[in-house]
Amino acid sequence: MRHWKRYGWVGLALVAAGCESGSGKNGLTNEPVQSAAKLEAFAGCEALEQHIEDSATKQMRASLESLKSEFDPYSGGMPPRADDMPTGAPAEDSAGGGGAPSNHTETNNQVEGVHEADFVQNDGTRIFVLSGPQLYVHRSWPAEQLVRTALLEVEGWPREMLLDKERNRLVITSQVYEKRPGQPTLTGGGVASPAMDCAGFRCGYMYGDTLKVTVVDVADLAAPKVVEQVYLPGGYLSARRVDSAVRLVMSDQFRWPEGVRFYPEYSRGLYEDEDRLARVVDGLIRENEKLIRARTLEQWLPPGRRVDADGQVTPLAYECTDFFRNNAPTGLGFVTVLSLDLDPGAANAAPTRTSLVTSPGEVYASKDALYLATNHWWWWPEPGQRDFAYLHKFDIREPGRAAYVGSGTVEGHISNQFAMDEHEGVLRVAVTVTSRVRDLASPEWGRLETVNRVVTFREEEGALKELGRSEDLAKGERIFSARFVGTKGYVVTFRQVDPLFTFDLSDPANPRKVGELKIPGFSTYIHPVGDTHLLTLGEHRDETGGWQGRALKLSLFDVSDLANPKEAFTQIVGSQNSYSEALYQHKAFNFFPAKGLLAIPFTDWDYNAYDYWSGFRSELRVYRVDTATGFSPVGAMSMKDVYQTFNQRNWSWYWSPTVRRSVMADDYVYAITDGGLRVAKTGALQTPLATSLFQPPVMP
Repeated sequence: MRHWKRYGWVGLALVAAGCESGSGKNGLTNEPVQSAAKLEAFAGCEALEQHIEDSATKQMRASLESLKSEFDPYSGGMPPRADDMPTGAPAEDSAGGGGAPSNHTETNNQVEGVHEADFVQNDGTRIFVLSGPQLYVHRSWPAEQLVRTALLEVEGWPREMLLDKERNRLVITSQVYEKRPGQPTLTGGGVASPAMDCAGFRCGYMYGDTLKVTVVDVADLAAPKVVEQVYLPGGYLSARRVDSAVRLVMSDQFRWPEGVRFYPEYSRGLYEDEDRLARVVDGLIRENEKLIRARTLEQWLPPGRRVDADGQVTPLAYECTDFFRNNAPTGLGFVTVLSLDLDPGAANAAPTRTSLVTSPGEVYASKDALYLATNHWWWWPEPGQRDFAYLHKFDIREPGRAAYVGSGTVEGHISNQFAMDEHEGVLRVAVTVTSRVRDLASPEWGRLETVNRVVTFREEEGALKELGRSEDLAKGERIFSARFVGTKGYVVTFRQVDPLFTFDLSDPANPRKVGELKIPGFSTYIHPVGDTHLLTLGEHRDETGGWQGRALKLSLFDVSDLANPKEAFTQIVGSQNSYSEALYQHKAFNFFPAKGLLAIPFTDWDYNAYDYWSGFRSELRVYRVDTATGFSPVGAMSMKDVYQTFNQRNWSWYWSPTVRRSVMADDYVYAITDGGLRVAKTGALQTPLATSLFQPPVMP
């Protein structure tokens, strides 16, 4: 009896490819890894359209062909659905007066001088917060006089923003629903409208099919002014700013023509008759291909538009020669690097685009280069396969453009942006390599094995050439966090215990593991404290790796002797039910070196409490961090009352008044939620000085 294996989503989950091409199913063949990866520019629009349609036809055919032999009518299953496919020394005290604080925190950026977007931006005297469809503008200094000065409606569902304080510009990204033609999923049905709102879960921006970029002049805090708007098909991924140059990385789902179907209409006896099923599937493939080939390039890639300060609308066409394709299979989709120059001299220059026909991946940027990592694509799992990623480098030294430099191939999967780092022209990458090995218990599928390593690359003659790789580490585990600091590297893996590995990267051709420390639990974020210590946040677990005894955990590691790392101090935070957004979002982790303070959002529940509210906690927790004495709790600023103010009817995963971010300036701490902003003196966190409440979004 044959069994439906759901090859589509299993293959995507592993995002892997073998060193050799697979034997194939129904004449289709897995494509081998391309060791000499590169991006190839299209010669013109005809070639671009041909590639899109060829790729779409191949994926459509692969999905339908699998029905012929892999669906078991007696298993109680259903034909494959694309929904199943998934398509990271204290300073002197200040009195707190004057025109600006002497020291303050900003967004927690991975690379100094490379600013990252977030829903909060500040410059010491001003705090901007995106909450719901609105921008809240505050004068935040002096702290006791925290006040909202303006409220600006943002079209669509805001995502993140960047502040350029030198030029008084905010660049805001939001998702706008414009009802573009086509089907963004294989199953069809079109795009849900914001009114549908994810069946009540209030996640409207997920259905925005257009990315809007709004540039706002914030020189006058009482009257922010929109000076430019850009609309482009697709969705927001990430953004960086270096001086006046903003890079927005966006992706667009592949949109199938209306009428394309990925399973036949059900009729009695269809799935019990293989020959009949094969004829029906073949006919459906032919009809689908006609629809795919009949589409125009503008239907595949609709143009955008630009609106200036006077409301003048200008179409934003694209050059087909600015599109690139990978010379290896990486899945359907479009990824674009949008370059926007905020310099006043470039005010009339239209933003430029560099686009790839590929599915999205991880993004890392240094001051000079932006890297995009995309996974090798294959159609079904087979023993002998390993996962690979393709690395693409773009030169961003010129503010108005992102120029393709070269590509490389790395064996393994890149977990998040911190697994990549550039130092003196060398790219260091921490990867988990997943292999599918033969197993008598499952001869067709095999079983998965993992190892981890650090690999180095240098750009040579238009390619990223591998310089060296470390030994394989932590078999059976995967990377949970990584950080590179100068010529040193740190990697944390997890299965049952938390090995912290230290690396000497002074010789790029010979990255060496020099130390290892095993402790229960794992770290999800690593923050350097000087040259000798690491400050981490993660979860404490017992030695089995289970939930028993689980809690948030802060650790301070002494890595002054790279060969012998030590966990010098720890701090358990909360109960088994505790959570912090900083676990998986580094922008929520706020370390203030000038004061030796750490602030993290914190939520906890005591299910044994008398009622829900007495057992609920939503607060900002602050700790003093000293490499000689460890952690000293300073206090907590509660925002539980903000939760109670809005009550349950207004909560959603998109808008929730739990503490999410913080700002520290001299002796003051600001806690920020989707529902409001609050400030208190560091030594009296339980006594707020001022609070500014936001309103929940009005739902249709």
